[in-house]
Amino acid sequence: MIAVQAENLVKKFGDFNAVDDISFEVEEGAVFGFLGPNGAGKTTTIRMLCGLLQPTSGRARVAGHDLAEEADRIKEHIGYMSQRFSLYADLTVRQNLRFYAGIYRIPAKKARARIDFALKIAGLEGSEDRLTAELSGGIKQRLALGAAILHEPKVLFLDEPTAGVDPKSRREFWDLIAAMRREGVTVFVTTHYMDEAEQCDRLILIYSGRKIAEAAPRELVTEVLDGLMLEVSGPPPARVVQALSGRPGVQQAQIFGRVSHVLADRMSGAGENLARELDRAGLAGAQVRPIRTSLEDAFIRLIEREDERMAGGGGRGR
Repeated sequence: MIAVQAENLVKKFGDFNAVDDISFEVEEGAVFGFLGPNGAGKTTTIRMLCGLLQPTSGRARVAGHDLAEEADRIKEHIGYMSQRFSLYADLTVRQNLRFYAGIYRIPAKKARARIDFALKIAGLEGSEDRLTAELSGGIKQRLALGAAILHEPKVLFLDEPTAGVDPKSRREFWDLIAAMRREGVTVFVTTHYMDEAEQCDRLILIYSGRKIAEAAPRELVTEVLDGLMLEVSGPPPARVVQALSGRPGVQQAQIFGRVSHVLADRMSGAGENLARELDRAGLAGAQVRPIRTSLEDAFIRLIEREDERMAGGGGRGR
């Protein structure tokens, strides 16, 4: 079953294409990731699918309902958690949850049970009367998630839900996402964290409003990076990249923190050849070792390809 289907979605603001002809399908019960840098078009796409923005062109179906003709029906079956904290800071925890239960028209008897559930996942049992403004960032996000699923939606849209949250809280939040997937909820999540993207069943990479890749995370890596990934440590990474970029047998050379990642053609002795090349360039003592290719490496490669396409006249859609 398909929970979300988008066909040739376009959103223009004046002459600017914020979303440029995007199509995809999300299977029911999947965690589907939208990966891309800030300004790529992720939030605009989600807002269209939630019925908050009208597409310039294209069609979509969400939870079995047509976006153009049944937007109100769609809203009954989805939960939405925006980038910005969506609860009222000057209300208590319980007041916020009661407010959202009223918005979703949840019957009073059922609302009590759903509010108790939201308090449990937020870790706020016994703290119902605390002002929401007093909560830490991670707890606020879990509370916002609890509010978004009070009405037990079939499809949950999460727009960069862990931005600015500490690593421990991010991990706990994704534990909650995994639990919802086990219950059959379809989760559509935008992120720019690679470790989160790797937890998705399927990913779309969106850049400058365009879909430039779609696959399961490891499939994306193996499809994009057909070579041997080598880590170079010792010499300054910027000098390593300068020395190796464009050399025969080197597909990609990138600074990666205090080291360099180099994607080389698969051949016997590739690491030794690289070390000799660096030695000839005056960078003696480089340590070269093979490493597992990562989603971040693939992400960088795909962005480079798209930049090259745009620079060559492909341009961003107008």
